[in-house]
Amino acid sequence: MPSAAALRIEIERSLELRFPAALTPVPRTIREVAATGIPEVDGQLEGGLPVGAISEVTGPESSGRTSLALAFMARRTGEGRACSWVDVSDALEPESAAANGVILRQLLWVRCRDGASPPGKAQGRNHVAKWTRLDQALRATDLLLQAGGFAAIVLDLGDTAREQANRIPLATWFRFRQAADRTRCCLVVLGKAAYAQSSAAVVLECSPLRAVTAGETLLRGLAFEVRRRRERFSPVEIGTRTTGQATTGPGRGKPPVSAWQAGAAWEAEKRA
Repeated sequence: MPSAAALRIEIERSLELRFPAALTPVPRTIREVAATGIPEVDGQLEGGLPVGAISEVTGPESSGRTSLALAFMARRTGEGRACSWVDVSDALEPESAAANGVILRQLLWVRCRDGASPPGKAQGRNHVAKWTRLDQALRATDLLLQAGGFAAIVLDLGDTAREQANRIPLATWFRFRQAADRTRCCLVVLGKAAYAQSSAAVVLECSPLRAVTAGETLLRGLAFEVRRRRERFSPVEIGTRTTGQATTGPGRGKPPVSAWQAGAAWEAEKRA
């Protein structure tokens, strides 16, 4: 009885004229990455977040997800690149972003508000459906991705209820992934859970670790933990070099873990 390998070769030979390498797995794609500015996280991601793809940063409130996103935006805007922050709940604090190193003149802040109407719809006696904040955010993100020119876009769904975010169609995430790949944009989605499913190249889960104090009364910052839940591509770092090492290395059967301190991120992390 032929072995499985011999049987596979026989089938491939019979199909090679019509379907070359029909049963050959597709090799892992090597992708460009952009550093987050946090050496411990970049070490776990082998350089940073993927360029031209969707990265999801998940976790509960005060888990460090916003600090990670602000560090990444600080790195991108510090390189003179245009970026955008799509703020579903209008909760971003520009002062905190600037304190974390974000160059505000390089950042387009899209603030979603209640009661917005679709463009071209006149107000009158007839009832006009209002856009929800989530609808506004998704449409704005779509426009920004399709327009191009942005090195990074953060879609902040951190204060959006899971049941609402879970209703975002998979076709929307697929369209975002295609547009990000075409325009070489890093789309970072912040949320309480992962929503993009297979369209996300990387999923990170953040959680609070401990408070960092000096003495008994002085709070210097917060320490957080991040776990890499999924990574679809084998990254290659372009034009950057990381030197930090993870405080806890990956073990067998466990996702890799790293911890970092965000000493200047206390104001941002009050709501994150």
